[in-house]
Amino acid sequence: MKKNILLALLSGLLLWLAWPPMHYTTFFLFFGLVPMLVAIESIIKSHSPRKGALIFRITFLGFFVWNTLCIYWVYNSLKIVGEFVAVPISMIPFSLGPLLMATACWLYYRLRVQVNRALSLALLVCLWMAYEYLHQTWDLKFPWMTLGNGFAVSHQWVQWYEYTGVYGGTLWIWLSNIFIFLVYIGLREAQPAKARLQQISIWVAIIILPLSFSLYRYNTYVENTNPANIVVAQPNVDPYAKISSVPPMDQVNSLIHLSDSVAQPNTEFFIWPETAVYDDNAVNEDKIRRNIYFLQIQHFLAKYKNGNVLTGMETTKLYDSDLTPSASRLPGSNQYYDVFNAAVNIENSAEVQFYHKSKLVPGAESLPFGNALSFLKPVFEHLGGATGSYGSQKEPTVFYSQSGIGVAPVICYESIWGGYVADYVKKGAQFIAIITNDGWWENTSGKDQHLDYAKLRAIETRRWVCRSANTGISAFINQRGDIVKQSGWWVKTAIKQDINLNSDVTLYVHYGDYIPVTASFIALLCILFIVLKHFWRRKVH
Repeated sequence: MKKNILLALLSGLLLWLAWPPMHYTTFFLFFGLVPMLVAIESIIKSHSPRKGALIFRITFLGFFVWNTLCIYWVYNSLKIVGEFVAVPISMIPFSLGPLLMATACWLYYRLRVQVNRALSLALLVCLWMAYEYLHQTWDLKFPWMTLGNGFAVSHQWVQWYEYTGVYGGTLWIWLSNIFIFLVYIGLREAQPAKARLQQISIWVAIIILPLSFSLYRYNTYVENTNPANIVVAQPNVDPYAKISSVPPMDQVNSLIHLSDSVAQPNTEFFIWPETAVYDDNAVNEDKIRRNIYFLQIQHFLAKYKNGNVLTGMETTKLYDSDLTPSASRLPGSNQYYDVFNAAVNIENSAEVQFYHKSKLVPGAESLPFGNALSFLKPVFEHLGGATGSYGSQKEPTVFYSQSGIGVAPVICYESIWGGYVADYVKKGAQFIAIITNDGWWENTSGKDQHLDYAKLRAIETRRWVCRSANTGISAFINQRGDIVKQSGWWVKTAIKQDINLNSDVTLYVHYGDYIPVTASFIALLCILFIVLKHFWRRKVH
């Protein structure tokens, strides 16, 4: 038992050492799960009672270690409410992913006792990807630890994400681990040398072929020349003091000054961070053309003929009835309203474009499962935004400049969803603008991981990423996923870059998350098989 616990812990540590922002250890992903597989196999072969429960417990332990070490920064964003509250609430994101991962391993065990090892291992990969897909679609969504994200530091290795998205990386990792595991088992079970040599040959091909193709693609990829000048501003306003210490007008003036300091006459877009325009009274979208901040921005744009300001803003809309699930009633009125974490595009005309953040942070921006968890509202508010339920929209909106350039306004947390960002591109986005506020996590690896993941969006879509982060790290990322220019952390600055617009569509953009959708369908069949087999046995006995 102790040996199996140590093996599970070893897997957790190896996966942590391989995870961004760690450098030079990404290759640990190719064998980090092997100790876990060995522990599971050891339990299956043992005479222990309740093998399924034992497998669930040790795999949960290993995955809990991995997740907690990688996303410890979640706790930092909760410290303001006190340790007695921060610790238990941190356990939700620390534990939820491992619970789903352990469930996938338990289901693998249930299959393993019904079918042969090779087939059950193949189905384990489907079960795992089904968990990852579930964890990006349900109310408690948190796809931060999707295995394919692990290559974000070594993006040169996964240029083929333009065909598969990050789930191709998940598949690659699992295939490598499974074949190393099979070689190990072959040695333990004294399998013929020919079979072991065949397994080793397959493993070498699994590593070398995708890696060789990726490096070739990386070194031969050439962007089509289609330049546009972009400015990214980083105002460096402490998110915890944003409302109380710096007047909103001063914040907008600071952003204008920063933008103006590096701008060119031909600058097309000035990109400002998430909730850069923030007031105690959210900006009424229907009256924005009379709003003082809007007029201030338009005055700034007067000297930039094709200029656009793409900014984060907290906005509101009023309704005569509760048209949306998130709408609240105005006290003493028959009207309803929604508040949005929005992206707004302002130009040298009366045209204003709005996008309402779709992928809301559970707890901080939306309350999972309706009113069932309403008692958690006060403690969720410091996860990175405002408590309660923001309004949202289901589909992405592409902003178009007067000169016809299409941009994807991606707000913070949304940049983890490859498929959602791909939908922007499918609708005509020629580059990606990520606006975020990573200061909630302080100077931890959370901000670095968030930046690294943006490189994967560039590869999947073959689009430049222009990233504006309130406190850092702001950056420009080219179509190969290289960070061409970046700011420092906690620095007030602005940076500019000529990027290349792209209108070509990758296979991943065209087909989206076809790999996890297929895997999830197979996983559902596996679960149905397990359930039917269980009831059949009960009926027979």
